Amino acid sequence: MNSKNNDGLILIYTGNGKGKTTASLGTAFRSIGYNWNVCIVQFIKGDWKYGEMEAVKLIPNIELHQMGRGFCKIMGDDIPESEHRGSAENALEFVTEKMLSNKYQLLILDEIFVAISLGLLKEKKVIEFIQKKPSQVNLILTGRDATKKIIEIADLVTEMKEIKHPYQKGILSKKGIDY
Repeated sequence: MNSKNNDGLILIYTGNGKGKTTASLGTAFRSIGYNWNVCIVQFIKGDWKYGEMEAVKLIPNIELHQMGRGFCKIMGDDIPESEHRGSAENALEFVTEKMLSNKYQLLILDEIFVAISLGLLKEKKVIEFIQKKPSQVNLILTGRDATKKIIEIADLVTEMKEIKHPYQKGILSKKGIDY
């Protein structure tokens, strides 16, 4: 077997369609089947209650950390941008420590591309983070607007494309489906 087959991968789930976080959670679920340790760090989602938070409590070997202050610049956000930026920077430092701890085989950086596109994180800092990745660690980065430079670094890039969305009919987010 080629030694490259033992190296961790860098996966990206991006695009304007739904399913980026869900795809990453599916991979987390699969990896737990092999007794891997998984750490999920959410860069944007704040202290709202999400179904995945409750599900994670039921599964050993997986932890979820909501590090963001909530949806930035939308949905009535009144938190100063500097606080959002500080939270995103703290989340990147936190996940760096987790990555370098050698405890986790899979790290998920949920909505990190949104943090970059909103100017809360610099792309250069995220690339520096990726370059520190130990060979055995797998990374998943999610969010709309994945950057070209990070796409070039990745091993797998999947784009979720919105074709139709219930919101277009005035249907708001549904418990158990969207959160």
